[in-house]
Amino acid sequence: MDKVLQVQNLHVSFATYGGEVKAVRGVTFDLHKGETLAIVGESGCGKSVTSQSIMRLIPNPPGKITNGSILFQGKDLVKLTEPKMRKVRGADISMIFQDPMTALNPTITVGEQIIEGIMQHENRSKEEAKKAAVDMLTLVGIPSPEERLKQYPHQFSGGMRQRIVIAMSLVCQPEVLIADEPTTALDVTIQAQILELFKEVQQKTGVSIILITHDLGVVAQVADRIAVMYAGKIVEQGSRREIFYNAQHPYTQGLLKSVPRLDLDGEELTPIAGSPPDLFSPPVGCPFVARCDKAMEVCDRVYPFKTKLTNEHHVDCWLQDERAKKAMLSTIS
Repeated sequence: MDKVLQVQNLHVSFATYGGEVKAVRGVTFDLHKGETLAIVGESGCGKSVTSQSIMRLIPNPPGKITNGSILFQGKDLVKLTEPKMRKVRGADISMIFQDPMTALNPTITVGEQIIEGIMQHENRSKEEAKKAAVDMLTLVGIPSPEERLKQYPHQFSGGMRQRIVIAMSLVCQPEVLIADEPTTALDVTIQAQILELFKEVQQKTGVSIILITHDLGVVAQVADRIAVMYAGKIVEQGSRREIFYNAQHPYTQGLLKSVPRLDLDGEELTPIAGSPPDLFSPPVGCPFVARCDKAMEVCDRVYPFKTKLTNEHHVDCWLQDERAKKAMLSTIS
């Protein structure tokens, strides 16, 4: 499959009064054409910082990309000047934020906001831009689109506002769409409709999607591949099936055990004990060591090597090391 986006060894830090917070620590992943990659993990694990870094929306200061590259269409986005990056945002890579009300200007009609985006990135007349806006609102399921263009954001429900934000992000036909917790503020019924909309839009446009979420229920419905983040690192990555049915990292296993499932009737949910590490001074070994019931001495001292389990599935965990497997077998026997 064609690689649309390649994030390589990305490091992002924030300077604070208390010291440097190392929010993202060596994140690497590829996004393929027409796929949905979900980045999952607890709050504060670095998911949103990673997505904002791709868009170059990290406020500097206090934030800074200290290392790594983000390759898109043969260009490293980290090295682009701000004027050149502005041309990429919205036109080539778009982003949907958690709360649609913060993404929409309450004082301007929905139509003006969509049309402004089209005219900023594409050489079209106002009439052509208006037609494109109507077509896009139709695609995302807004009834009577020509009338709704004249209305203001407060005249729409939460689910309809999110559809408008999706329309705005797709109207310039970007190659990549980043959705940061796009269904968190919505009720379950509307959530299901929005997720179904993502799948429909992807089939019709071929857009590649990065979905940022902590909700594994959302992931199960739409993701092709999953990257599990913890303490600023991707600790496991694989296809949806590999992660849900053959998770190997204790943190991924813990996440799955803490989610209710219909096929495990009556089984108690098990929360992950403890708290994530302090990223002012991240641990030198595995960041999950203090919360892991399978931890060994080496876990606390050295960060684990990446173990490739299949072409797509790899994990950063000492339990996958051949020496650990032999030790466990000798203990059992």
